[in-house]
Amino acid sequence: MKRKIRNSAKALIIKDGKMLASKINDNGDIFYIMPGGGQESEETLEEAVIREVKEEFGLIVEPKTLEFVIEGVTGESFHRVDLVFLCEYIKEIPDAQITGDYNQIGFDWLPIENLMNEPLYPSKLRKQIMNLYNTEETIVYLGNESME
Repeated sequence: MKRKIRNSAKALIIKDGKMLASKINDNGDIFYIMPGGGQESEETLEEAVIREVKEEFGLIVEPKTLEFVIEGVTGESFHRVDLVFLCEYIKEIPDAQITGDYNQIGFDWLPIENLMNEPLYPSKLRKQIMNLYNTEETIVYLGNESME
């Protein structure tokens, strides 16, 4: 049986030297992922990232540039394609109705200088985000990394 391909629009939101990350509890395993989620039918990737950040965090962001593409080809129920946009933090929505993922237990602002020591997944993003922040060369297509 062929697995479906799922596009996932992710937001890289940097503020004061830190990046916003969703804190996940997967059966006691605590780690971080980038804000964002699946693209819906008749929705652009930019619209998807704006919607997902608004739903999960109650924030308004503006996607600026597509920075990274990473896939999860094996080990998951679907073939995942993450498209990571550098987003400008615009503002917080007062009294927003926040609906995080079922295993999301919060969020943290992770210091970019310390990303190599954080359980941020996919892990191939850690060094590239640090490079981007430090205006060093980055690799856009990061290949395959399963989340399992």
